[in-house]
Amino acid sequence: MNNRKFNLGNVLTVSLAHLFHDVYSSFLAPILPLLIHKLGISVFQAGLLDIIRQIPSLMNPLLGLIADKVSVRYLIIIAPAITAVSMSLLGIAPTYTIIAVLIFMAGIGAMLFHVPAPVMIKQVSGDRIGKGMSFYMLGGELARTLGPLIILAAISLWGLDGTWRLAPFGVIASTILFFRLRKIKVIKTDKTRNAVGIRTTLQGMTPFFITIAGIIFFRAGLKAALTIYLPTYLTMKGSSLWIAGASLSILQLAGAAGTFLAGSISDKIGRKNALLIIAIINPLFMWLFTHLHGWLTIPMLIINGFFLFGSGPVLLAMVHDHNSRHMSLINGIYMTISFVLSSIMIMSVGFLTDKIGLDNTYSIITFFALGTIPFVLILKNNKGVEK
Repeated sequence: MNNRKFNLGNVLTVSLAHLFHDVYSSFLAPILPLLIHKLGISVFQAGLLDIIRQIPSLMNPLLGLIADKVSVRYLIIIAPAITAVSMSLLGIAPTYTIIAVLIFMAGIGAMLFHVPAPVMIKQVSGDRIGKGMSFYMLGGELARTLGPLIILAAISLWGLDGTWRLAPFGVIASTILFFRLRKIKVIKTDKTRNAVGIRTTLQGMTPFFITIAGIIFFRAGLKAALTIYLPTYLTMKGSSLWIAGASLSILQLAGAAGTFLAGSISDKIGRKNALLIIAIINPLFMWLFTHLHGWLTIPMLIINGFFLFGSGPVLLAMVHDHNSRHMSLINGIYMTISFVLSSIMIMSVGFLTDKIGLDNTYSIITFFALGTIPFVLILKNNKGVEK
């Protein structure tokens, strides 16, 4: 049984590991306009790079099975070094193919980190899983706030070809994590106590995953538009690369606040209520963002970021509300669903943009996001698939 006490020190350690890793993962969106210009590729091809990064996520369930049997801390330790080296070399990559290979390697690093890390957070969060997931997701959102600023500063100092100089910092981060994370004891569930098999677990979880998939799918267009394509959208409308990158950081900073608060709020008002509020507010303010101009778009970005990323810790907490000895597998399946559906929407947004333009595409996905509401309404809190 897990210790029911919330261990703040260990939660912060894993959350900081999330920050170290995701700083590098967030380099792609800000430099997409530069890559489009350098390589002469379409918006669809640029968006496809993020799909390539998420292909390794198809292996999440298998990695989850492995992580349920071995110590997960070493996967978390090595991941920042893999992702940092891969993403830092994008600037000197001469062809689209080499960039795709580097992006794929970064995807492997992300898979190694994101499957086991939430399981470790659950174990050190006691009975405050929502709060623990908020800290964990905050690390990721702060990384996506800092990442665009770091990569753009590096480009200003050294040019696009000089971003490789950022790679050693990721290796140093992995070294620090080795000394920090090895102190966290990962509690293994007593398998003799719980005889429920994988097939039974998955059968019990299927209705829950179908509902969660609906929520993720209808929200994924908004997330793609406001993260991957936001700098491209703003530069196409006449903004400089720095303003576009700063706007992305503003969005992510607001998302960090939403991420930090949403999990704890959902502990108090319920996961379903929190998701329903988010599902209603996001499309409304996305519509306002696309119809306002100048400085008025900044408050819309802040509100959209707050609620867009607020759903992350709530959904993750719902997954880990279940009591199973196969939690790494369950988390791996959830991550696969999230990555696959997000990839479909990223590709769809890029395709539509090439055909009808970003303005029309943003309008379509805003109304599409309303499809989240019915899935939230039928959501059931299936706690304790295994007791």
